[in-house]
Amino acid sequence: MKIGHAAPLSGNMARVGKDNENGVRMAIDELNSRGVEIGGQRVRLQLDSEDDLWSADGAKDAARRLIDAGVVGVIGHLSSQCSIAASEIYAKANIPQVSPSSTNPDYTGRGLKTTFRMVANDNVQAVALASFVAGVIKAKRVAILDDQTKYGQELAGRFAEAINAKGVSIIARSSVEGHATDFSKELQEFKDFNPDIVFFGGMDVQAGLLIKQMKELGLNARLVGGDGMQTKEFIRLAGDSAEGQYASQPAAWTKQMPRYAEFEEKYNRKFHSDFILYSPYAYDATMVMLDAMRRAGSTDPEKYLPELKKEDYKGITGRICFDENGDIVESPLVIYQVKNSKWVVASAVTISGPMLPIQ
Repeated sequence: MKIGHAAPLSGNMARVGKDNENGVRMAIDELNSRGVEIGGQRVRLQLDSEDDLWSADGAKDAARRLIDAGVVGVIGHLSSQCSIAASEIYAKANIPQVSPSSTNPDYTGRGLKTTFRMVANDNVQAVALASFVAGVIKAKRVAILDDQTKYGQELAGRFAEAINAKGVSIIARSSVEGHATDFSKELQEFKDFNPDIVFFGGMDVQAGLLIKQMKELGLNARLVGGDGMQTKEFIRLAGDSAEGQYASQPAAWTKQMPRYAEFEEKYNRKFHSDFILYSPYAYDATMVMLDAMRRAGSTDPEKYLPELKKEDYKGITGRICFDENGDIVESPLVIYQVKNSKWVVASAVTISGPMLPIQ
């Protein structure tokens, strides 16, 4: 029986895509070592992992390859643009798709019965970030930049709506291409308006270069971003300039994960490295999919999909159950700050909870 996975496995996002793949592989290897029985039959799991090239067209091609290979479910994709692009193909084939990391609301918001996500969506993330910027940092003037991707643009747009509703002035807004490395034009414009905060909708590599160029230009605003920025790679690329910057994660603070230490130890032993971001969620997504199959007594998507919708599973990352759209019902959101070259928790919130600083 084949379980599919799709993410960028080449290019500058391959390290994050491979991290997700590692989470799926770890779950499959554990299940096989225990022995899996579904509907009274012993089942051997196989991983079929495809490179979606971090692009919508690549994601569609990867989805078609997985379906042709006969997978019974897919863990993926990493990014929202890829998950959304591939989701229609999976839905037409009636193949359940559980993304460990896609945050755009449109992924689960189009009425497809086969889409599920393991983390909070960008509506939650943007509102939490705006609450933190306005209520905790107490910024008065914000500049906004995005990377023109589905993820970056919409996170920035939703943040703009949320921060505007809180009475904070948006003094400048601009976009750059997803592979841009020179932000001098945009940053000079921002500097002329003297913002307290620069919000970036984009990924860690650009964010690292962005904050370095902000410092070089004498733009002393804090940089605030979403989950795409909250990685060790951002700190490595930004160097000393990373200190004091903020980013959110629509997932559990690692110390809140019920079995975080267990997962970390197993991951390190198996892959000889630390996990990057979403591999615990990829691991749990795999376990949840297999749990639905067990309860249905079948690997047929038509039969186990209804059980996936009724899931209530205690995983590495916490309790996992989905609403009618396939969104995770309970998902914490954490805002981190770089201190002494490490991400530390600045604030933690549940989906409906208040935004409070960590004391």
